Amino acid sequence: MSTYGSFPGSRPRRLRTTPVMRRMVAESRLHPADLVLPAFVREGIGAPVAIGSMPGVFQHTRDSLRKAAVEAVEAGVSGIMLFGVPEEAKKDGLGTAGTDPDGILQVALRDVRAEVGDDLIVMSDLCLDEFTDHGHCGVLDEQGRVDNDATLERYAEMAQVQADAGAHVVGPSGMMDGQIGVVRDALDQTGHEDVSILAYTVKYSSAFFGPFREAVGSSLKGDRKTYQQDPANSRESLRELALDLEEGADMVMVKPAGPYLDILAKIAEVSDVPVAAYQISGEYAMIEAAAERGWIDRDKAIMESLTGIKRAGAQMILTYWATEVARQL
Repeated sequence: MSTYGSFPGSRPRRLRTTPVMRRMVAESRLHPADLVLPAFVREGIGAPVAIGSMPGVFQHTRDSLRKAAVEAVEAGVSGIMLFGVPEEAKKDGLGTAGTDPDGILQVALRDVRAEVGDDLIVMSDLCLDEFTDHGHCGVLDEQGRVDNDATLERYAEMAQVQADAGAHVVGPSGMMDGQIGVVRDALDQTGHEDVSILAYTVKYSSAFFGPFREAVGSSLKGDRKTYQQDPANSRESLRELALDLEEGADMVMVKPAGPYLDILAKIAEVSDVPVAAYQISGEYAMIEAAAERGWIDRDKAIMESLTGIKRAGAQMILTYWATEVARQL
């Protein structure tokens, strides 16, 4: 009896038979060069401070941040994204500690550049929320609303001082309309034409940001729903992309990553610049918490989550596991 046309006629399992076979035909691959390490540096502490909701992540001292940067280089990580945590007394309504050349973030940028030079792409969060006493990403008007255009003036100043301090890349993350164009102009007008902009193009108002608020000592009361995107919406992400590209973004980002893989895939399909995704604090915390309880295999869950982000189209992934995963890869 002929076997032609017998059931099943196609056997995809042939390409899953051994680890080497699966590796050979893999469509998506993680590489250390894909990874960027977000890191927090806190002013006025003598030793790293553990972040309770993010096991294994710390608020760094200047010294421990330099060490973390060196470890990232040694592991093959491409970049480090710095967030500054000022002393509480230095917060004010305008976030002036964020534009002080001697503020904690600028000091940390100089520290890391002095330590690793160009061996690591040093990125800087360009936002006011860590530095304002109200915790919002911008300047408030008389009614307590975030004033978009007044905030842009502050972002322009932040861009200059961060570039002066040595940032290779600035990451405007406040979701103000027009922020990329204003930052690009500010950089170009101050002799920083080579500093790149990683635009937080798609940033949703997400419940998964919770642990991050602890990490940066946020003073936020209320929410950011008037400027971050509504999780129910998809089409406006493409509108934000078009605007950021027109204004001069060198790279674009989707944040959070895991809950928004559909958005990431849409952005990656049409973007003509590199696309990043930020696996945020809540995504990290969920895996760590479940693994701590023995409910999932920690290492496999980490790799699967990152592979999913890469498969959806991210060329770069910001993840708190960056150095650990790079070493494994």
